[in-house]
Amino acid sequence: MKKIWITLTTIIGVIIIGLFGAGMYFYHVAVVPGHKDFLAKTTKLKTSDPLYRQKKWFITSKKRLWFETTTDGLKLDADYIPAAHKTNKTAIVAHGFMSRKEEMGAYAAMFHKLGYNVLLPDNRGHGDSQGNVIGFGWLDRLDYLQWARQVVKKNGTDSEIVMFGISMGAAGMVMASGEQQIPQIKAYAVDSPYTSVEDEITYEAKQQYNLPKYPLVPITSLITRIRAGYSFGEASAIKQVRKNHKPIYFVTGTADTFVPHYMTKKIYRADHSSKEMWLVPGAAHVKSFSKQPKAYQQHLKQFLAKYVH
Repeated sequence: MKKIWITLTTIIGVIIIGLFGAGMYFYHVAVVPGHKDFLAKTTKLKTSDPLYRQKKWFITSKKRLWFETTTDGLKLDADYIPAAHKTNKTAIVAHGFMSRKEEMGAYAAMFHKLGYNVLLPDNRGHGDSQGNVIGFGWLDRLDYLQWARQVVKKNGTDSEIVMFGISMGAAGMVMASGEQQIPQIKAYAVDSPYTSVEDEITYEAKQQYNLPKYPLVPITSLITRIRAGYSFGEASAIKQVRKNHKPIYFVTGTADTFVPHYMTKKIYRADHSSKEMWLVPGAAHVKSFSKQPKAYQQHLKQFLAKYVH
């Protein structure tokens, strides 16, 4: 009998150690900044790119460097591009997972053409900003609001701010919408946000590794809670958008296999503010702008004109 208990204890111990090891592996894959094999590599700018003109403009545009210090002491970095003509309108533009501000050049050009000042932050743990973990939008939501307050401080209390993001930046902006807002934030616009970090990690575990949610996602979430300060379940765009009172414009592509469009639809349904959604036929993940550049800009322009003057 004693031998049986020793054997069972050993087996249970091996399973626990194995699961913890797997959880640590997926924690480093998902939450620790660094190269990710499952992400497409950034390609050089090509004249065949539908957004070539916008990206080229961004490369040559004059930028000012802004800094922000987070509540937990990280120094964040951002590029600021003033509008061609003096204005009180500013767009804060947030990038996606393991991206950086330089890859948001086409969106910066779009907002600049619409007459906005543009602020492009590097998320914590990305680009030139400090940080040893990826916030998946949850930690970043408060950082975005700090950037908005800095815009008001530097550009004046009559500032009118649009909060924009793609993918992880979009989810982070939706999460920010559920926090206490400054009056200068007039509207949000988001392209392909996920419903929650838990939903997205579960989806990717299935897509990338053909793994079910249990037990690895909860284990990885527990490790994230201990090491990064948040759990996957609490990082919910759905829960946050239910507290939102600002207008939001949603964009998503029907061919998105990274953040499937049903997630954006679910967030849209949970939002009770003034809202609109554009479902772009055949667009892959955050490819709606490159697929329909003129329509993308026009849709945003028409929506924002109702709230930003």
